[in-house]
Amino acid sequence: MAGPKERDVWQYGDFQTPPELAQQVCAVLAANGIAPGAVVEPTCGRGAFLEAATVSFSEARQFLGVEINPIYVNEARERLGASALVEHGDFFTIDWEAVLSKDVGPWLVLGNPPWVTNAELGLLKSSNLPTKSNFQGHKGLDALTGKANFDISEWMLLNQLEWLRGRSGWIAMLVKASVARKILRQAWKRADPVGRASIYKVDAMQHFGAAVEACLFVLPVSIGERSQDCDVFESLEATEPQSTIGFHDGVLVSDVMSYMRNRTLIGANRHYVWRSGVKHDCSKVMELSEGEAGNYTNGLGELTLLEPDIVYPLLKSSDVAKGRTRPDRFMIVTQREIGGDTSGLAEKVPLTWRYLVNHADKLDSRGSVIYRGKPRFSVFGVGAYTFAPWKVAISGFYKSFNFMKVGPLGGKPVVLDDTIYFLPCQSEAEADFIMSLVRSQPYAELLRSMVFNDEKRPITAELLKRVSLELVAEQLGLAGDYAAFTAQPQPPQLRLALG
Repeated sequence: MAGPKERDVWQYGDFQTPPELAQQVCAVLAANGIAPGAVVEPTCGRGAFLEAATVSFSEARQFLGVEINPIYVNEARERLGASALVEHGDFFTIDWEAVLSKDVGPWLVLGNPPWVTNAELGLLKSSNLPTKSNFQGHKGLDALTGKANFDISEWMLLNQLEWLRGRSGWIAMLVKASVARKILRQAWKRADPVGRASIYKVDAMQHFGAAVEACLFVLPVSIGERSQDCDVFESLEATEPQSTIGFHDGVLVSDVMSYMRNRTLIGANRHYVWRSGVKHDCSKVMELSEGEAGNYTNGLGELTLLEPDIVYPLLKSSDVAKGRTRPDRFMIVTQREIGGDTSGLAEKVPLTWRYLVNHADKLDSRGSVIYRGKPRFSVFGVGAYTFAPWKVAISGFYKSFNFMKVGPLGGKPVVLDDTIYFLPCQSEAEADFIMSLVRSQPYAELLRSMVFNDEKRPITAELLKRVSLELVAEQLGLAGDYAAFTAQPQPPQLRLALG
């Protein structure tokens, strides 16, 4: 159990900015021509940033800090004296419109907002939360299965963007790199009046002891020419950008130059649909290793005898990322399609059904709402594609970009876990052809230009679907081969595998 001090650090995302880092940040801003009429730090902590700002922006008319922790308020007031006004207040309840109306600006909204998510605060039963709203616009399963989780700083920065839309100024915040990109995506998608942004990478472990990808995020609002690009600098000391990210064709891209070189390959996939593997949320029961004489051992260390009918060889994300093509694990797949009736398993595979019933406490208590109202022992991510004899697969979790051909084992199709994306293929020849496309230079360069390696899942089905395999084949001079494979009827062996 965390002590009171650790709990406060977690609850408030309380990573105080070292004075030397605050000074360096303000110096970088000033060197880039930022000259605010007023400076506000909405979560000012002990006042390190405000103190640095009074030095770098001495021409500003006022400096204002707001802080929820009364101890920090007193420390900041002692530190800053008459050079800045520090008020005790809660970011989520203060009237920011009234605060910013005190000066015409342009405003510099500066600081280091909390590095904590709403889910973490929920675990702490914290009240230090914004009012609930679906501000990210997620729909359906995205909102139900975790995509609705967000960094508190993301919500704060979106509010700061609203403050400046009708005024002018800059947002300059130390945040996770992923938060900076989310703000950019929102602003660019909405065509907000933002200028060319900058991201300066910051060593969070060195300055805060935090193992996250962090940055100084600088966003001009209602100042200068509008832009949908953001220069990325390797460090605060760098004077030339390492790369440029941007928003083009409705897509956030990590390398604008590479994307623009290959953007003609963006298009619909008429014949091939990227799928994700099987989701079951109970690996200790549903995933097995094979023992002797048809026995299997589950994740609880139990040895059990099961019929082989619905037990399939399994590859996991780490297997695909590392190129391991021979499965050493198995998965129970209870359905052929989402929502399929499972009651017939009691008669078809009585041993396996008894095994599932014996572990019903774990299976019936799976937390995700996707299982509510579904047949007992349901899984997700299943369909005809699951049982295709050949697949071209890639892990969503790794940065290796390792596409792998997956074939059947012992006459049975190999199934994949839900962190893998794949294309089902009717034959080995088709899988080899698809491999030639996804391993080609234009495909790889375009895919990499849209991937951000610090994301929890760098590769997603949505990203893979953006690249048209048909257009790639045409560019490689393989349009005839593509037409031949997509015109083939479903072969008998695939129909048999699907039952």
